[in-house]
Amino acid sequence: MSVARITEIKASSPVSFDDALKAGVARAHKTLKNVVSAWIENQEVTISPEGQISEYRVHLKITFILED
Repeated sequence: MSVARITEIKASSPVSFDDALKAGVARAHKTLKNVVSAWIENQEVTISPEGQISEYRVHLKITFILED
């Protein structure tokens, strides 16, 4: 039987939600061992003073398996 843990991270990108998701998963994989899944709990954007989207952000939940 395996035991998993879930951790939350927030990642951002000036390009897109997809790019923010990929950056968050890549960073989690760099730090955590045995990453098996991720899901987006929330998405948000920041708006510049000119009314344009300046940053895309995703709030991720990352699941990884704990080693024995």
